[in-house]
Amino acid sequence: MASTTYDKELNVALLAVQRASQLTKSVFHQNAKGTLNKSDASPVTIGDFGAQALIISALQHNFPDDEIVAEEEAKDLRENGQLRDLVWGLVQDTKLSDSAAEQTLGGAVKSADSMLDIIDKGDSKGGSKGRIWAIDPIDGTKGFLRGGQYAVCLGLMVDGDVKVGVLGCPNLPVSDSEPLKDGIGTDASDEEGKFGVLFSAVQGQGAHSRQLGAAGLQQAKSIKMSPLSNISDATFCESVEAGHSSQGDAANIAKKLGITKPSVRMDSQAKYGSIARGAGDLYLRLPVRKDYVEKIWDHAAGDLIVREAGGQVTDVEGKRLDFSHGRTLLENKGVIAAPKEVHARVIEAVKEVLGAKQ
Repeated sequence: MASTTYDKELNVALLAVQRASQLTKSVFHQNAKGTLNKSDASPVTIGDFGAQALIISALQHNFPDDEIVAEEEAKDLRENGQLRDLVWGLVQDTKLSDSAAEQTLGGAVKSADSMLDIIDKGDSKGGSKGRIWAIDPIDGTKGFLRGGQYAVCLGLMVDGDVKVGVLGCPNLPVSDSEPLKDGIGTDASDEEGKFGVLFSAVQGQGAHSRQLGAAGLQQAKSIKMSPLSNISDATFCESVEAGHSSQGDAANIAKKLGITKPSVRMDSQAKYGSIARGAGDLYLRLPVRKDYVEKIWDHAAGDLIVREAGGQVTDVEGKRLDFSHGRTLLENKGVIAAPKEVHARVIEAVKEVLGAKQ
């Protein structure tokens, strides 16, 4: 029986995300990204498949009875032998240089065929009962492809409640004090000590950041959201893609709040990590259409990290995000993350702007 402190779960999740992040960095620097188009028209890369295989392999080794909800399936690799071999080569080559860390993760995936089966183990329907991991192997694939922000995301839900969250953000600066600005990470390199952050949180134990490495885990530092005495001074971030969040509504909300700084647009759950450590203040993800439903893997880890850093995360109506309804946030619309002391004021402005459209 796993300890309710979730020490083992956190350690495995951190190491698994760190190893998967190393694979994604290798893919980017090799300039052979193997881009496909899925049926929903979003790009998929060999990095998505490889990272998912490595993470699920570690989870299966350590927690064989747990269910897994993951974004990718191996169908495209089964139909494309050349792409399968490319992914398999990367999975074989990606190892942490710390032998104890590799042993914890269970070592290498045994074969190309077993890799495909491992990828397909992310087919859980989710729900409100039991232990379920949510994985987004590369959140912000378009950001990844252009050298911007992306995140390797892993969260553990127990009976529908997020207990452990880890984000690997290879293109964010290591320093928690570096301010959030447009273009952050676009000149990212592998220069030691400069880029790559692991964010993590366990329910009731606070949030932490540490430098992303290639071996064992670096020293963790506690992170907190910045105190915000005057909301007009806030820095807010939103999605790069207009199809993911209504940028016009966000601008009107900022105006109502007296915010004059332009928004910082960045891909992925790196936004959650950025505001959790105080580099930014608000994250607005506003519905673009009534039938749009968020996926749980896009928010589970970031939701917990922000809340454990002293923030509040709800939908646009002020309801907590509910991860107990399968693979989607079926009962929620949009996301608002902000420091606790100003969250109610932000929700008020959101309701005014969105209500005026109805």
